[in-house]
Formats: sequence, structure tokens, C-alpha cells
Amino acid sequence: MTSIQQIPLTTIDGKSASLGDYAGSVLLIVNVASKCGLTPQYEGLEALYEKYRDQGFAVLGFPANNFLEQEPGTDDEIAEFCRSTYSVAFPMFSKISVVGDDQHPLYRELTRAVPMAAGNPQAQRERLQGFDIATTDEPEVLWNFEKFLIDRDGAVIGRFAPTMEPTDPHLVGAIESALG
Repeated sequence: MTSIQQIPLTTIDGKSASLGDYAGSVLLIVNVASKCGLTPQYEGLEALYEKYRDQGFAVLGFPANNFLEQEPGTDDEIAEFCRSTYSVAFPMFSKISVVGDDQHPLYRELTRAVPMAAGNPQAQRERLQGFDIATTDEPEVLWNFEKFLIDRDGAVIGRFAPTMEPTDPHLVGAIESALG
């Protein structure tokens, strides 16, 4: 079985990468979208990155167009949006699929490692269904801005609902604990 750190990735500017490039760091992996009600979370994610990066922490953004086509742009358009609108400096990756038959291997492993998100994803699921929006079932990613926490050894140690803000004490506490 391949380690999660060995899964091939592509940066938003087209370079080959893997989580192994961040070995020894604590990572927060987030599937992001530019046209979602949760898009303002970019601000909080960037603040987390700025606050903790000198301690060996990184936010890694993975654009995905799986939910109501809320990430329709090209990698170049997404990168420009993130820079110009939210001053995103944390690493961004090429657009991938986080659910379905074409789910990226990274997300297959993330959801397998931690099948349920903290932060009451059921409330978000019911809210979406109230708008007649089809939702996924666990362990699949529910929506944009779901977050996975990876420890310094490359183990998936946490999963947080899309609606959990980056400033939520539960998430911040988990990051600080992982940083030691």
C-alpha cells in the first residue's frame, strides 16, 4: 500500500509534488471553491497559515468542482482569484475531484483514514437537503471546505466539517496539539 505521502500531486502551477514534500510538517488539507458560500474561509485559512507556518504548519488547498460547480475556473483563474481576492500565500494544487468515480487517490485515502468529520456535518447535510441539494453519505466529503489534519508523521489525525470555521477553537486546538 502506498503511503499518503507518496501519492502523486500537481501544484496549481503544474509542478509535480506529493505530501512527502512537507514531511515533518503538520498539514491542513482543504478542498476549496471560489463560488461557494464558504469561500470567505480562505481568509481564516490564510490567517492560520501565517500564524503557524514558522512552527512547521501548512494549509494545502485543493480546488474541486464537485459541489454545484462552484469551482468552474482553470488552475490559472483559481490561482489569480485566490491571490487577488484573499491574498492566499499557502500552497495550492491543481483542481481535482474529491468525490465520485473520479475521486483523487489522496481523497480516497483521507476519507478512508477518518470516515467522519467533527463539527456536526449532519446539520450541514440537512441544510443542503432543505434546498433540494443532493448530498453525499459518509465517509465521502460532504461539501467544499472540508478539512483534514495530518500530523508530522503523515498520519491523518482529524477531519472537520465544511462549516467549521478555521478559527473554531476545536480546529485550532487540534492544530496546536499536533504542532506540540
